[in-house]
Amino acid sequence: MNLSDQQRAYWRANLMLTSALLLLWFLVTFVVAYFAAPLNEYTFLGFPLSFYIFSQGALIVFVLIVGCYVWAMNRLDRKYGVAERRRH
Repeated sequence: MNLSDQQRAYWRANLMLTSALLLLWFLVTFVVAYFAAPLNEYTFLGFPLSFYIFSQGALIVFVLIVGCYVWAMNRLDRKYGVAERRRH
């Protein structure tokens, strides 16, 4: 199957977006967990900082990651002419 240059550019942009968001997910999930013990030296609203980051902050970041993916993919779809038509 031969892909056009436009299809390759669309796929490349899709992979770059997905890679960037997965890197952000990895940083929030695993890197912060790795530094949980040193983060416990600090408190936020009376809780250890690592607890607060995992109980609240990580969930907010995950929702933002999903929102960014939807927003960016909609823009990519419109840019490359593969967007779905809206029905009124």
